[in-house]
Amino acid sequence: MACGSCSTGKDGQPRGCKNNGTCGSDGCNKLTVFNWLSNMAPPNGQKPFNCVEVRFKNSRKEFYRITEGKPPTIGDVVATQAKSGHDVGIVTLTGELVKVQMRKKKVNPEDENLPKIYRKASQRDIDIWQKSRSREEDIQKRAREIAISLNLQMKLSDVEFQGDGSKATFYYTAEDRVDFRQLIKDMAKAFGIRIEMRQIGYRQEAQRLGGIGSCGRELCCSTWLTDFRSVSTASARYQQLALNPQKLAGQCGKLKCCLNYELDTYLEALKDFPSQDAKLATEKGVAFCQKADIFKETLWYSYKGDVANWYALKKEQVQEILAINKSGKKITSLEEYASENEKENDDALLFENVVGQDSLNRFDRPKRSKARKGKSKNRKHRNKKKSNNA
Repeated sequence: MACGSCSTGKDGQPRGCKNNGTCGSDGCNKLTVFNWLSNMAPPNGQKPFNCVEVRFKNSRKEFYRITEGKPPTIGDVVATQAKSGHDVGIVTLTGELVKVQMRKKKVNPEDENLPKIYRKASQRDIDIWQKSRSREEDIQKRAREIAISLNLQMKLSDVEFQGDGSKATFYYTAEDRVDFRQLIKDMAKAFGIRIEMRQIGYRQEAQRLGGIGSCGRELCCSTWLTDFRSVSTASARYQQLALNPQKLAGQCGKLKCCLNYELDTYLEALKDFPSQDAKLATEKGVAFCQKADIFKETLWYSYKGDVANWYALKKEQVQEILAINKSGKKITSLEEYASENEKENDDALLFENVVGQDSLNRFDRPKRSKARKGKSKNRKHRNKKKSNNA
């Protein structure tokens, strides 16, 4: 995630906008939204939509109503309504696209209880906000020590201060229900602020904290993915992936969300695919399916008791054999069908690199050794000397 003016500087931190990942254009932030309606003016007589999207720490975003004054623009720091006091955030989206986002997150734009934007944040608001944010790391470390001393089976993953510094929200994950009443008392006494505990799931924890996935890209849940669909091991089976928990699990410890991305394509390809449990009856014996390549539409079969030799059959050939078996007959052998595929493969290999064959002849020849080159030079020199003497 980076805006157009960002580039990598020292210690991996962005440089260019010099905001270290929290630039006002919202291009460096988590779950950023591109406002493709920004250059379009509303139709004549239509008032601009009076709600905006405001981003707080990490991936937390809320919708607020504009009550009075000049409407804020993307990148403005604003003071917003909270249950007690006020919060400070950055405007990330304005205009008609906010209505689309509210509909997506099932928020009613006509709701009278929708919180409001008080004003654009003053310098004093921003100073208090930044001072509170700088305390979060130390408070998180101290809160973890208190939780360990109370033997609570929970993990405090993130701390978020309210903009006015009067309240802190602690996000935690736990397997079972946790009684944290004593923890709240101890933390309120140690930090002198109001405490709110909020339990989140392991996927939400990865979304808030972010990170790099095994693919080398930033986590989908912290960059663009907003809904968490259930992922089952059946998704891996349909795609013929090895059921290895270490490879199939993401940073959250759950199955990777990307297992669902190509699942529909595999299911569509498997509609007219013969079942891999089907057995082929031949005169040489019963054959079992050992492997299948969905997109090449090829299945590999082997005879019972001869697992070492596999025979590649096309999808149509397997369906034809199954139809013959269904009528009560047997085929002679799998070799007849497999030999037809081998001829087709040989013809395909012969013509698959017609353009590059000339280059292969020119550039892929083995180079002569230096010693051999030296011998040929000496031979030419001797022949030239003999011709001069003659």
